This record gives sequence, structure tokens and C-alpha cells, in this order.
Amino acid sequence: MMAVTPNREALKYYATPGPFTDLVPHAARLRELPETVPELCRVVQGLVVHPFHAQLYGLDPAGLRQDELQIRRAHEMLDRVLTVDPRSLSEPRSPDRRFVGNCRHFTVLLCALLRARGVPARARCGFGAYFEASRFVDHWVCEVWDEARAAWHLVDAQLDARQRQAFRIPFDPIDVPRTQFLVAGDAWQRCRSGRADPQRFGILDLAGLWFVRGNLVREAAARAKRELLPWDGWGLMVEGGRESDGAELASLDRVAELTQAGDERHVEVLKLQNSEPGLRVPRAIVSFGPGGNAKIDLGPGVAN
Repeated sequence: MMAVTPNREALKYYATPGPFTDLVPHAARLRELPETVPELCRVVQGLVVHPFHAQLYGLDPAGLRQDELQIRRAHEMLDRVLTVDPRSLSEPRSPDRRFVGNCRHFTVLLCALLRARGVPARARCGFGAYFEASRFVDHWVCEVWDEARAAWHLVDAQLDARQRQAFRIPFDPIDVPRTQFLVAGDAWQRCRSGRADPQRFGILDLAGLWFVRGNLVREAAARAKRELLPWDGWGLMVEGGRESDGAELASLDRVAELTQAGDERHVEVLKLQNSEPGLRVPRAIVSFGPGGNAKIDLGPGVAN
């Protein structure tokens, strides 16, 4: 838990949906769902399956509906879920009938369900220490406000019982230790100071300070309720492998500082993300993929 002095302006901001977490089209369905964070995590786990871990559920990754990975909005995720299986969202789907999504989808859906109830929640982009030994793997989790304890805590909605066993998770995914999940700003500062090797941060064969930079930009966007896909790029991410110059490094150092600061600096985070061209989310972004890069129009209401 991260105990803080409540900033009511920040809590109100994160208790309401953003462009990717608005579930108004499914308002009637949401009334059927439970209320608590552990129960909502189980709901999410019953609706989404991660393609990287398909074999844990007896699935062939090649047979999954890979196009669902490109869906960004939570209400469109539920559209697809209900198209495949129209039962109540509280009913767990068999793995082959779940939405095919990654850690960002698990996180954004939980975030959307909590915001629909007026619970402050935000997506955090960073790196998990619990998937591969000696490596911090590209990952997203949800950060939820606990009013009773006046604290934010990290929740990994992806880690169901099978994954906890497979990865030998020693902690409760409802309260992930901050030593086990590094927000992108923390990772950036560790790499910049020499306390950590940037080559330990990434996913698959992608790693390095440039990768950490990308997650830092995504983290800043998520703090402004623009939770883009892990392979979406804009601004400072358009040229993935290049090195940052001195001015850019200084700007990113400030982003790292502010995104880890307390909620008393909430307005500063939003102003910085909205004012810097390299950070601000435009209407048109680039989706990087193995089949080639594609220009994506995010539509109205998303660009800062």
C-alpha cells in the first residue's frame, strides 16, 4: 500500500471514465456484477485470456482471435465478449470463448469496471519482476484507491490461479508489492542512474533504454486516461531504437519524477502530458506490428 494524503481533485478525476474506459453502452449489464476488487478481478479473468499463456488453458495460440488484441476501448471489448457469448458478464466463459487480450486489456477492463462504480482507479504501465528470472518484463497493472486506508495499491487482474501457480507468484495479486512491479518512471530512473541495466527491461527480444522510454510515454498518457496499446506509438516513440539527446533526457527525467510523485502534483502531470508534443496523444498514431506498421485514427475525443 502507498499511504498518501488524499487529493480529492485527483481522486475525482480517476473515479470517472476516460475515452477508453467508458462503459455507458453496457450500463444495464454492469448492475449484475459484484462490487469488490477481488470479485471484479475474477469477472475480468473469466472474460479475457492472454495469448502468451494460452497453453495454460489448453488452447492453441494459433487458433485464437488475434484481431481482438487491436481493440482499445473497454466497451468494444465487452461488445466482442457478448457477441461470442451473450450470457451475464458475471458468468465465466470457457477459455476458448474469452476475449483475447494482453495485460493492458485486463488492466483497462478492471479500471473501467471500477470507474463505472465511482471507484478511483488508473492504469499503470511499467515492468513486472515476476514473469522471468533476472528480468523486468513489459507489463500493465491497475492502481486502485482504498478509501478505508487512504492508500493506492497495485492490482494485477491478469494473475488468476493458473498463472499464480505457473509463475510461482508469492504475493497476493490484489496488493502487488512495488518491488515486484516497477512503474515506468521508476524503471527509467534506475536505468538512468546506473542502478539497473536497461537490457533487463523489455519483452521477447526487445529491450533497452529506448523501450523504457516508450513505456514512460505510455505511462504519462495513462495518467491522463489515455490507455493506449503496448505497441501504439506517437511522439517520442515513433523512432523506436534511436537514442535520446540531452534535452529529451531532461524532459523524460521530469516525466519520471512527476509520474511517481504524490497526487498533490496531479495537475502538473496532466499539464506536462498535454503540453509536450512528444508526450501528447494525437488523433493519428502508429501501431507497430510484426506485419508492418499501420497508421491508426483514434477518432474524436482521444487526442489531448
